[in-house]
Amino acid sequence: MKPSMTLDKFDHTLLELLQKDCMMPLRTLAETVHLSTATVQRRIQKLKDSGYIQAQVAVLDPDKLGQVITLLVEVHADKTQTADLELLKSRFSGPEVQQCYYVTGDADFMLVLLVPSMSRFQELCDQLFHSNPNVKWFRTIVVLDRVKTTLNVL
Repeated sequence: MKPSMTLDKFDHTLLELLQKDCMMPLRTLAETVHLSTATVQRRIQKLKDSGYIQAQVAVLDPDKLGQVITLLVEVHADKTQTADLELLKSRFSGPEVQQCYYVTGDADFMLVLLVPSMSRFQELCDQLFHSNPNVKWFRTIVVLDRVKTTLNVL
C-alpha cells in the first residue's frame, strides 16, 4: 500500500499543471506555484510515491498514427461470476483496447478501440468477441468526431 498524504493548494496546482504538460520544466512549475525548484521536485516525488501520479505519458494523435477509426463497444457477458468477469477483464486489457470500463446497465463492459480500418476491427471482433464463449452480445458505435478526449481528473 502506498503511503497516504494530504494534498494542499500547491499539490493541487502542481497536479493540474502536470496534467496539461508533464514535460513542463521544474523551474517553470516552481515559478508558477511560487515555491523553490527543489521543493517542487520533492512534492512531485511524494505525489508519485503516494500514487496520485500513476504515469507520465505523451498524448498522441491517433489520426497521424493511422488509427483513424474510433469505436465504442458495449459488451454483455453471459456469465458474471467473479472468475468469469476477471477473465473478460484480462482479455479486454490487451494493447488493441485503448480503454475498458466495467459498467452498470444493459452492458457489462464498455470498450474504446482505435483501429486503422474496419477490416482490422473485424479481426478484433473475431478475437475478442466471436471466439469468446462468455460474450453474449456486443454492440458497436462508430465515432464520427472526437469532440473532447482528455485524461484530466482535476
